[in-house]
Amino acid sequence: MRFVLAIVAFVAAAVMIAVGIAQRTVFAPPSQVAVSTTVKGDPRYIVIDSTVLNSHPGQQTLAVSGAADVKTQVVAYGRTADVTSWLGDETYTSIGYDDATSVLTTKTVKPKAADSDGGSKPTDSSTTSPTASPTATPTATPTPSASSPATADGKTAEKAGPNPAGSDLWLEEFDGADATLTRMNVPDGISVIISSDGAHAAPNEVRLVWPLDTSTPWSTPLIYGGLGLLVVGLALYLWGLYKLRKSRGPRRKGGPKMPKLPKAPKYKPSKAVETTPKGRRSTRRAMVAVPVVLVGALALSGCTTNLLADPKPTLTKTATPIATDLPKAKDVLPPAVTVSQLELIMKRISTVATAADAKSDSKLLATRFTGPALQLREANYAIRAKKSDQAALPAILASPLKVALPQATSTWPRVVTTVVVPSDTKLAPIALALVQETPRDNYLVNYAVSLEPKAKVPDLAPASIGAPIVRPDSKLLTLPPQDVAAAYGDILMNGDKSKYADLFETDGDTLRTQVGADYKAKMKAAMPATASLTYASQAGPADPIAMATNDSGALVWANLTETDTTKVVEAGAEVNLTDANGPAAALLGAASSKTGIQTTYGYQLAFYVPPAGSDAKITLLGFAQGLVAAKEVQ
Repeated sequence: MRFVLAIVAFVAAAVMIAVGIAQRTVFAPPSQVAVSTTVKGDPRYIVIDSTVLNSHPGQQTLAVSGAADVKTQVVAYGRTADVTSWLGDETYTSIGYDDATSVLTTKTVKPKAADSDGGSKPTDSSTTSPTASPTATPTATPTPSASSPATADGKTAEKAGPNPAGSDLWLEEFDGADATLTRMNVPDGISVIISSDGAHAAPNEVRLVWPLDTSTPWSTPLIYGGLGLLVVGLALYLWGLYKLRKSRGPRRKGGPKMPKLPKAPKYKPSKAVETTPKGRRSTRRAMVAVPVVLVGALALSGCTTNLLADPKPTLTKTATPIATDLPKAKDVLPPAVTVSQLELIMKRISTVATAADAKSDSKLLATRFTGPALQLREANYAIRAKKSDQAALPAILASPLKVALPQATSTWPRVVTTVVVPSDTKLAPIALALVQETPRDNYLVNYAVSLEPKAKVPDLAPASIGAPIVRPDSKLLTLPPQDVAAAYGDILMNGDKSKYADLFETDGDTLRTQVGADYKAKMKAAMPATASLTYASQAGPADPIAMATNDSGALVWANLTETDTTKVVEAGAEVNLTDANGPAAALLGAASSKTGIQTTYGYQLAFYVPPAGSDAKITLLGFAQGLVAAKEVQ
């Protein structure tokens, strides 16, 4: 029997090991799913929607080829709505996926005219165009121009489209050789755009690969189980051999047989032993077991009764359903940027700012700065060109980002607020307000201020949600955002006598100490009798920016312009600048004037404005100020 069991174990072990190895070799599943297509028509833009990218689970690997110049090819991905808005009225090819045949499909999309928010409504090129009315005027044939050169066959060449490289809309971008093979794991609502430089056709060979689960969970147990069973079979075989050899040992033959043992007498009970007790004692002994059995039965029956008494318990209080309607996902506006996207934007801005500051290159600076921030830095470049010892403005660092507050919106323009904290504790944190005017524009720095030492940034919405923009004329704040700059300018002019003095916090306001009413009074007192000094301030030309805080207040960015005018009031007198080698002299090109000098200072201001009805005061969070112009007046 042992040999039979051993043979069965050997056979079972061989089958298990063979099946386990076959699962890893012969019957192993494919490691990936791959589909590819060649896009015809030489489109400049190819879009792959997230529904295609997520046709199979797992990380997507995208391979592109066929570009005229590999250095110009671009593969980027972003929100589907952002990709569509960036394309605008540009014709593109949309790649789909046929689940039935597992092949990629292509469709040419010709968007309609762009909407007012910068987006567009795509339409399939196969749809029939509306028929023109009889009174419609035919469109004139465009005349070939420099942007639309005529080809050899007389046709007009297509105008070059926009280049997607370097756009701030993309969550991630791959350029040049890096775009040939990219791996990504995009969620729903994300699309991939494939392009060249906008003037040439995009790479038309597209291949998508998804990994498949090649794990064989039963392979290892089968192999190890087969090996274990092999050991068991071997043990049984050796045991059988041992028993067989032992049973074949030396035996004695012949001789007398052993006598049989005598049988023992049968037992017979005597009359003195009674098998069944009788009388009163026997009754008592029999009654002893009855209560014990009865108590056990009652205990069990009692438990059963409690369990089955009420199988459907009655609720003591009826729950009231929640009547509040939760917002649907489609009704929630997305944040303008993600944190990783903002980090990439800040790296680009920092790179441009560093290069522009080193070379005093205003043109380069204008690619990433605008408004008050651009004006102040350009003036600093002009001063440093004539005054080499003039200090540069604080550098714009890329990281670390302490605050990231994007606007919650799906339209344009878009606003993002961020705070960069330098690793050097001697340097003040820099707060910036970035604005993107259209989908094809990059974010530009409108405001860049140094935070006050005692500044406390109010509670803000998380970056994953974003904050709404507050209207400039909003009455829900202590002061409408459009009036904050002028009100603060009045305080710098009149100090505590200003009608707005009670609305603003004085503690921690270092700008008021530097150029406030007391400073201006001292400057007037030091002016000689032959000249007069007057001050004037007004809100700057840039529109204020206000973003809501969690307490219904707002972060308000505003700019202020202040002019100092010194005039000669006595014939033959002359106005001399206090610092003959200072910034004003550098911009003016002279240190004195026989008529008068007017200097203009620009102020970038960041405030926290509390909600209307609050006891809190408007607080200056940070500022940047400097000379922006100087001229001689008559």
